[in-house]
Amino acid sequence: MKILIKNGRIVDPSQNLDSHGDVLIEDERIARIGSIDDREATLVDAKGLVVCPGLIDMHTHLREPGREDEETIATGARAAIAGGFTSIACMANTEPPIEGEGGTRFVLTKARQARAAKVYPVAAVTKGLKGEALAEIGSAIKAGAVAISDDGLPIRNSSLMRRALEYVSIFGKPVLAHCEDLALSGNGVMHEGEVSTVLGMRGIPAEAEAIAIARDIMLAVLTRSRLHVCHLSTSQGVELLHEAKRKGAAVTCEVTPHHLVLTDESVRTFDTAMKVNPPLRSQTHVAALRRALKQGIIDAIASDHAPHALEEKDQEFALAPFGMIGLETTLGVVCTHIYHEGIISLRSMVELLSTNPARILGLNTGTLKEGSPADVTIFDPRLEWVVEPSQFQSRSRNCPFSGWKLKGKVVTVIVDGRIVFREGEIIGGS
Repeated sequence: MKILIKNGRIVDPSQNLDSHGDVLIEDERIARIGSIDDREATLVDAKGLVVCPGLIDMHTHLREPGREDEETIATGARAAIAGGFTSIACMANTEPPIEGEGGTRFVLTKARQARAAKVYPVAAVTKGLKGEALAEIGSAIKAGAVAISDDGLPIRNSSLMRRALEYVSIFGKPVLAHCEDLALSGNGVMHEGEVSTVLGMRGIPAEAEAIAIARDIMLAVLTRSRLHVCHLSTSQGVELLHEAKRKGAAVTCEVTPHHLVLTDESVRTFDTAMKVNPPLRSQTHVAALRRALKQGIIDAIASDHAPHALEEKDQEFALAPFGMIGLETTLGVVCTHIYHEGIISLRSMVELLSTNPARILGLNTGTLKEGSPADVTIFDPRLEWVVEPSQFQSRSRNCPFSGWKLKGKVVTVIVDGRIVFREGEIIGGS
């Protein structure tokens, strides 16, 4: 099958490319970029649209196995497609956790059956996510895990974290670290500051993140291993990572859309969709993250898609679980409040949402180079739409952006040379 994408603005940071032209797809691969005519190919008109390497969300929670009422690998993969993502990485904190060869192969099998977005497993660092002993890391990576993480929980034992970094370096994979000092965050439910004091809620200080980041950076330097800091949310964390990068440490980091556009002021509504870990921070921290994004200190934007059942979120703020969904709003939020506000260029946006995640995880995607897998996202950066969670592909509705008007929406998604999403409709899949 051949597909010809005509007249689009082709943005591919991997080739330093930003120009108007056509993209020919043949035999599940990118065949050619340029001025192309091919009457045998299926035509996709991209006039006025951006054509870029398929977007990659390197931090999602799909809940299967164990909590299929909240999300499954299939529904998560469909939500990804609807949000413009051709690939996602799913974290290990399921019930039971994704561990070793068996857990990794389970995810890959379910993803193939779904025939939507590609799903890459992130396997557990420790057995049962208990932080007591290393899991079967080698067998998980050999089976297809792209990284290891106990995300949702930090690895509290420094010696164990050191051994995890040393072990995974053999395979050239990163540890994706949830950086939190639990002794400091304790039973906190929101950012510690003026708003938490006014509301009378237990706070989580910014230092709980920064202290953990500092330790993990030191261990990464000690072991000469790759560390990736998940969901960065503090100005102190930014400073630590900037300094580590300046000194040549093999560290990368990601930020979420909600930590870039929401503050702890949102918690005044007591809407439990605003309860997330790390918590929504004060405006000072949000401003620091935005500056870091502009300066190139932050490597990726990831949703941290964390679905929850309605009855779990529908209780008082202190009792509700942490987490919000984001697969279907990330592109729109970033396009509206980061790109259109002039914080980053279109090229940088694609780099943060595609090229860099592919590089960090070692994927053969995130590029439109000839011969590469034909994973392509086509979106309209000017198309306005209103967020309506009831229309989402995800099984959960805990979305903090409900009712927001956004500017920037996916139009067509191609995975391995197959059109899987077009003008609001998912094509094929299970």
